[in-house]
Amino acid sequence: MIKEYHSLFKRVVLFADLFLVIISLFAGYFLRDTINDIFPALSSMEMLPLAPPSYYFGLLPVLLIIWGTLLSYFGIYKSFNIIITESLLIILKAALTGFVLFGSYIFILRMQQSVSRLVIVFSFIFAPVLIGLEKVALSYAYKIISGRDTSFKSSLFIFRRVLIAGTGIRAEHFIDLANKHPDRGVKIVGLADIDDGRTGEIIKGCKVLGSLQDMPEIIHKNIIDEIVFIVPCSLLGKIESTVKFCESEGLRVNIAADIYELNFTKAKHSDFYGFPLITYESTPDKLGHLFLKRLFDFVISGIALVFLSFFFVIIFAIIKNTSKGPVFYTQKRCGLYGRKFTIYKFRTMTADAEAKLKDLLIYNEMKGPVFKMTNDPRITRAGKWLRKYSIDESPQLWNVLKGDMSLVGPRPPLPEEVERYTPSQRRRLSMRPGITCLWQIEGRSKIFDFDEWARLDLEYIDNWSFWLDFKILIKSIPVVLFGKGAV
Repeated sequence: MIKEYHSLFKRVVLFADLFLVIISLFAGYFLRDTINDIFPALSSMEMLPLAPPSYYFGLLPVLLIIWGTLLSYFGIYKSFNIIITESLLIILKAALTGFVLFGSYIFILRMQQSVSRLVIVFSFIFAPVLIGLEKVALSYAYKIISGRDTSFKSSLFIFRRVLIAGTGIRAEHFIDLANKHPDRGVKIVGLADIDDGRTGEIIKGCKVLGSLQDMPEIIHKNIIDEIVFIVPCSLLGKIESTVKFCESEGLRVNIAADIYELNFTKAKHSDFYGFPLITYESTPDKLGHLFLKRLFDFVISGIALVFLSFFFVIIFAIIKNTSKGPVFYTQKRCGLYGRKFTIYKFRTMTADAEAKLKDLLIYNEMKGPVFKMTNDPRITRAGKWLRKYSIDESPQLWNVLKGDMSLVGPRPPLPEEVERYTPSQRRRLSMRPGITCLWQIEGRSKIFDFDEWARLDLEYIDNWSFWLDFKILIKSIPVVLFGKGAV
């Protein structure tokens, strides 16, 4: 619906900005080419001859990528309800940052002898001026378009006259969003209720024009571009005939995807070879970012395994000479959505630790399905040191390399622990498990309630980003180096 129009105008304005950057570069070239006649003193600053225009065409892709990326990054395309001062500040930041980046690019590739410094300086003077003037013009045009003359608005491409079918809380929320974001171009013509009981009533400044049965008359008496059905899921069956009527009239129909009142799940539309689907997701759905996270895990774990190989040999010798049993401890754990995998750790307990567990359950200090015990008698002398500095976890880099785990994520649980999870706790399994996590840096062994542990994991899942992973990795360093919170 409106999102497509907003995206279209975003691309149009972006291309316009980049076109101005092209003009700026060659305006700078033209000025440098004629500077001998205009400012002889400036021309003496550069003794090198000016390269032909074709050479500067080769620099355009880099220049356009820098400008486009910086303008988008600093947020100039987030809204078209333009505030001039904010836009000019963004353009200035983009110009200064871009000048440094482009200058660095030229310096690194040793192109100083071919590229005129004055051309670049002029380009980064002309571009912000031209883009700034464009934003002023767009701001003035937006004020005209968003005026009170509704007949004028309806004739413009970016405004859509919308009829809302529904009068509930979700419909009111939609009206609030439309009023809060006028740059999306939504003009709400009115509302239609399920029955006649609320006809004529004013809801959030919008009038109820009739019922669903009155829709043909409402559509014919008003200019309607789109209809948004925001009705409870129990009434979806009652709108089928109305939707088909709108189809026959050639009207665009939107049906609200938030059919169920869910606390944190996000809805989006998708399809399977043309079969329409509404998808509800409670986990991060940025597939590109998740792919980069996996790529980062693969590269870092591979490099770490190579550099730590000699250190692993030392640990191997220490464990072998201080206690009987295998060097590595393997155990079945639950990964993404309950997938079973074998986790690898340096052994820190006696070889018969599993057999002794049932006798120690009465000493469990953790409330919930997880076992934790201070001064666990099964831990070996070397094991205490390995656990304190989390060295026992380092073989899990192999699990990360294989894809069973990630560097950052909820700790992988035992299958028998998962069987005792509550439904909300099982959501921990909706993210690939990790070596370190929020629990590791904010509580570790100081947390004795699994509900709190799970809360931290769900907080991580709900707020996941690359930046959060980076912060957790950085904060994990002192935790590991100084053994903070270790058992």
